Amino acid sequence: MAMAWIWTGMVAVSIVCGLSTGRGAQVASAAMEGAQAAVELCISLLGVMCLWMGVMEVMRRCGLAEKLSGLLRPLLRLLYPGFRDDRGVMDAVSANFSANLLGLGNAATPLGLDAVRRMSRRSPGTACDDMCTLVVCNTASVQLIPATVAAVRGAAGSAAPFDILPAVWLASLISVTVGLTAARLLSRVWRS
Repeated sequence: MAMAWIWTGMVAVSIVCGLSTGRGAQVASAAMEGAQAAVELCISLLGVMCLWMGVMEVMRRCGLAEKLSGLLRPLLRLLYPGFRDDRGVMDAVSANFSANLLGLGNAATPLGLDAVRRMSRRSPGTACDDMCTLVVCNTASVQLIPATVAAVRGAAGSAAPFDILPAVWLASLISVTVGLTAARLLSRVWRS
């Protein structure tokens, strides 16, 4: 709700400033150009999201998602020790992690919510350490293929939208490492 007020305030201030400086027509023109650019960007992102969601569905149907889940299981058991024997939770976490690896934040969010919903059955109303770890991993998200960012870069006219891979890999690795370290330290401090 706060963001709605902030957004409304920014628009109102822009309109008032434009009208008071005699640039109302330019403000209106910029608003229309911005709306058009937003629609074009959304349509181009929709195509890319459909592609990668299709890839995820093909992976699921041919069993590749299950194999990826099996490969990730040892790592995920280390990260989520409280749920290492709960196959439903681990499958949901694995799906979330896989979507993040492909850079599909929009697909990863509902998968992460499903994982948290499954985790919350053990501790309703309270976030356990494993839930906090999931939030950190989902937010920082290690990305092998930053599909959404590359789609935005491509829609903006980049000739090589994937040339950011090394920077994305490094930033992902650092952010997840820092986030997990902070989560572990804070979980110990909070219990003390």
